[in-house]
Amino acid sequence: MIDLYTWGTPNGRKISIMLEEVGLPYRVHPIDITKDEQFAPDLVAISPNSKIPAIIDSEGPDGNAISLFESGAILVYLAEKAGRFLPVQSRARYEVLQWLMFQMGGIGPMCGQLHHFRRFAPDYAIERYSKEVKRLYGTLDRHLSEHAYLADDYSIADMATYPWISRYEWQGMDLADYPAVKRWFDEISARPAVMRGMNVPA
Repeated sequence: MIDLYTWGTPNGRKISIMLEEVGLPYRVHPIDITKDEQFAPDLVAISPNSKIPAIIDSEGPDGNAISLFESGAILVYLAEKAGRFLPVQSRARYEVLQWLMFQMGGIGPMCGQLHHFRRFAPDYAIERYSKEVKRLYGTLDRHLSEHAYLADDYSIADMATYPWISRYEWQGMDLADYPAVKRWFDEISARPAVMRGMNVPA
């Protein structure tokens, strides 16, 4: 049985659509984000970024329970679990993954921000984004205080996140406020491949 922690948002509905498509049994746990229920400690234990959706699958890949957050990661997991909607052949698989990343990095964030500002608050964009970026840095700092890297071993997750953190001054952030992020940032900054990669194009 899969426990789905969700609310009626586009990101939440991605997962309920997928679960319905593949016919996996699931239980819904509504998380009312209009009442800040996503910040409850029980949910943060499952979703460290304090966002919905999140799942717990009692029958994970090794037979033990697994919890996952971030809708894209959940979709990949469910597709692999069900053997549907994510091809195994590399060319077709990467075609799906690139369009999934396009949604995650473009369609979702930009459409979400536009409808938020058009409906709720057209005049406070800098305050909203500053507050959210501080929250994200806090999430990273808590995680990195217990882990050397984002996924324990250095991985593409670190490579994807590092260039954004390297612009901390543009974001009005001070790494001294986030000591674990600073430790991680300094360590990755010292990697020769990272130094070379950050200078491309020359």
